[in-house]
Amino acid sequence: MGLDPGLRRLALGTLLAAYPGPVPPDWAVDLLADGLAGHTLFGTNVHDRAQVAASTAALRAGRPDVLIAIDEEGGDVTRLAHATGSPYPGNAALGAIGDVALTRRVYQSIGAELAALGITVNLAPTVDVNTADDNPVIGTRSFGADPVRVAAHSAAAVTGLQAAGVAACAKHFPGHGATVTDSHHELPTVDAPLSLLRQRDLPPFAAVVAAGARAVMTAHIRVPALTGADPATFSRAVLVDLLRTDYGFTGAVITDALEMKGAAVAAGGVGPAAVRALAAGADLLCIGAKVDAQLVERVAAEIVDALGDGRLATARVEQAAGRAAELAAWTRAAVRSSATEDTELGYAAARRAVRVDGVLTGLDRPLVVQLHTESTIAEGRVPWGLGPHLDGVPEIRVIAAETDAARLRELAGDRPIVLVGRHLHRLPGGPELVAGLAAEHPVTVVEMGWPAQWRPAGVRAFVTTYGASHANGRAAAEVLGLAR
Repeated sequence: MGLDPGLRRLALGTLLAAYPGPVPPDWAVDLLADGLAGHTLFGTNVHDRAQVAASTAALRAGRPDVLIAIDEEGGDVTRLAHATGSPYPGNAALGAIGDVALTRRVYQSIGAELAALGITVNLAPTVDVNTADDNPVIGTRSFGADPVRVAAHSAAAVTGLQAAGVAACAKHFPGHGATVTDSHHELPTVDAPLSLLRQRDLPPFAAVVAAGARAVMTAHIRVPALTGADPATFSRAVLVDLLRTDYGFTGAVITDALEMKGAAVAAGGVGPAAVRALAAGADLLCIGAKVDAQLVERVAAEIVDALGDGRLATARVEQAAGRAAELAAWTRAAVRSSATEDTELGYAAARRAVRVDGVLTGLDRPLVVQLHTESTIAEGRVPWGLGPHLDGVPEIRVIAAETDAARLRELAGDRPIVLVGRHLHRLPGGPELVAGLAAEHPVTVVEMGWPAQWRPAGVRAFVTTYGASHANGRAAAEVLGLAR
């Protein structure tokens, strides 16, 4: 026997699915007509602007009020510019500049581009306060380590996006910035009392709620004081008591991807995770990136089964689907500002973010060495570094732990070395390679990851870009005098 059509439609109304490739398959459009709330676009769905616009038009043909979401944070997390790198600096750079009006303008420019392509929800900004230097998944996605600064820029980002008519989704509640593990791979723990969270992690969320953010995304993190052994995504104490009652949020609560191990393993699969998230107070369930029609149907069937066996109350699922529908209605009715996309604004901002410790002299035709760094799942394999911006300057790419400093000095000869990396202080072999080079050779270091406290001894200069976007790379090359 098939699912009750009314209950299936209700369940589908709480789901954000995804599909493979640059063209929406028939099932992705057909499910929208059946009530699916919407789809999230990933890099695999993006070939060029015309193609993205055609895809969103095809999805809207399935249902005019479809939610079309994307992770377009600027900086290190970009889907639209995954082939080249973002023309905007990310949050860490904007926070370092400290110009709240600039942050609003950058996000309004990002929003204008999304709106022009038919995208209605940006799963941004990241408003986590990055208090852990070794945080493997937030880092440069954060406006900084100071809650007051992060709160101000978070509100500005939300205001900018929504002025362009694109719904903002602030993430990751109640704060992913103090973690030292990645919730894509495991369930991180933030062992802190609520009093500390209110001082350190929660001020940016209070700020975005006050700024009118249409959505907030949950974090797959365990906060024992609030969630016990479960992730926040499954915690009514977090999603209802804290977010809605204490902070007064009335918009849509969107889960982080339920395929992530921080949620799926804890629940025993994506379907059970969907049920637990709904029961806890989530409204719109992001299934993940690797989705097909069968997975969507399995998740919908699990929700319908839960309605039948008492794990879920019908009123709760109706409330969730209603909030998803309200979000969709806002995106259709939103009044867009006259501002348009301005990528030059991004490049100018990236230049303002660069910081230099030391002296940038004697860099005539250096050997540029880029140290390989694995990308996080959130970032994806997006090009980064100085390479695309260099004017006839040789560049090589190496793995730090497999590279001999003497060999690099031999390659450089009498030329200085510019060493480019991300998170060099925790890159295997990174600090040792820098030390081995700087002891006998003029070395300038360009740090394009999160700017930790580490500063290597003996280098001529230490350049911090606060990110590795295309804009950050160009800015660094310009500051070094190496740009085309």
